[in-house]
Amino acid sequence: MQRTDHLLPGQSIGQRTTVTSFQFGAPDAFPKVYLQASLHAEEIPAMLVAHHLRGLLEEAERAGRLRGQVVLVPVANPIGLAQRVDHKPMGRFDLDSSENFNRHYPNLANAVFDAVRPALGPDAAANQALVRAAIGRHLQQWNAATPLQGLRRTLALLAHDADIVLDLHCDCEAELHLYSEHACWPRIEPLARLLGVRAALLASDTGASSFDECFSGVWWQLAARLAQAAPSGAPVPPLPQACASATVELRGEADVDHALAQRDAQAILDYLAHAGVLHTDAPVVLPPARCAATPLAGSQTVKAGAAGVLVFHAAVGDTMEAGQLVAEIIDPLAGTSTPVRAEVAGVLYARTYDRYVLPHDDLANIAGAVAYRTGNLLGA
Repeated sequence: MQRTDHLLPGQSIGQRTTVTSFQFGAPDAFPKVYLQASLHAEEIPAMLVAHHLRGLLEEAERAGRLRGQVVLVPVANPIGLAQRVDHKPMGRFDLDSSENFNRHYPNLANAVFDAVRPALGPDAAANQALVRAAIGRHLQQWNAATPLQGLRRTLALLAHDADIVLDLHCDCEAELHLYSEHACWPRIEPLARLLGVRAALLASDTGASSFDECFSGVWWQLAARLAQAAPSGAPVPPLPQACASATVELRGEADVDHALAQRDAQAILDYLAHAGVLHTDAPVVLPPARCAATPLAGSQTVKAGAAGVLVFHAAVGDTMEAGQLVAEIIDPLAGTSTPVRAEVAGVLYARTYDRYVLPHDDLANIAGAVAYRTGNLLGA
């Protein structure tokens, strides 16, 4: 194991922050997997899973089981981890810029298209190496003037050449679920089985410019642009989907529990073995899927229609029918109750921990099977 402390740009005199990565296996070994925890720094379960995963990876390395390499960042956001307002953690948004820590990652397809297009040829593996080299050069040239920009640049450089990128998060109150892109699903589906996710939400470009999409999206976006730009009848240079990525939501913020974290870490380790990163004496047996993949555009974000005290009638993990009561909002001054109902059928996979809400607040999410939303599918 190789530990590296990456120094971020300073914001104030005498203040510097570091991000720490742990590399298991040879630095030029492939396949390469990149994992990070708690980019939204108040989402603590991910760090505990990373802690247990680190121990499993150390053991695997000592036993000579590593075929590829794994880069693990157990604390992906030391900036947000230190932010508190009135004794409350504020790890989702950077207090200096108000930007979401998991947004505003670069569109790498746009960044490298003009540079790589003339050099691409008939060899898919050579094309993959050429694109990765171009991405690396682009990220190296990123002028990161602030701690937040330095954090994004550091994490992107660590992840940009990985075959698999896993970004570990959690929700407020939630079942275990994940987000991925359609092009990644064949390689991410075994992870969903091993973790036992209750919702797998797929999209192609959520509009959020999130961390995981930055690295998987570049490949299908470049392939589409190459096909569009090719003269009629001319061959299109082959380009593989060289990276599969996912954002894994490890239940709710209060689910900081050794037993859960150990189980999740073991599931991820089994996935690495299934993906050929670790040697295993016997094939990994995949359990039955606990859900079918559904479009993120079909997920309903249940909204509050009034201000008041929120009383849930549906728990996370409940299978909802359209029209079913999710919650009611009580106005104790007017003596009224405003019902909030499901608009789609599916699993209620997440809900807020707030119990006093204002109009249009997000209350819950239901994984519907039919796409109906457009635009930014993840919101703030």
